[in-house]
Amino acid sequence: MSGLLATAIEEARQGLAEGGIPIGAALFTADGELLGRGHNRRVQDGDPSMHAETNAFRNAGRRRHYRDTIMVTTLSPCWYCSGLVRQFGIPKVVVGEATTFHGGHDWLAEHGVEVEIADDETCVALMTEFIAAHPDLWYEDIGE
Repeated sequence: MSGLLATAIEEARQGLAEGGIPIGAALFTADGELLGRGHNRRVQDGDPSMHAETNAFRNAGRRRHYRDTIMVTTLSPCWYCSGLVRQFGIPKVVVGEATTFHGGHDWLAEHGVEVEIADDETCVALMTEFIAAHPDLWYEDIGE
């Protein structure tokens, strides 16, 4: 799974380089084909709904169904992005880390989504450093 997570980490770093929040995501087929990738663009686009998972999902384009996909994200998905996973029937989510933010991954698991938490040190470091440097943006992002 590390290759899939690497794509999401690249996206998170790109978001940070653009002055945004370092959260990245990618949507893959179960066979590992990249469908779409993206990062949190709330700051860059002035769009509160442009979370990483949403960006990756939109970049993947329209599909008849999502039963054969995996959403990979550097951070536990918030309720909004967890809802996207449930709405479109994405059966598996790989979470880079849930240490700095415990989103809706337990809820997803309770509703039959396979959740894998990688506890990736790079993902934890990206968010820990960002939250320390930009607490105002972080708390805005999580709605606090």
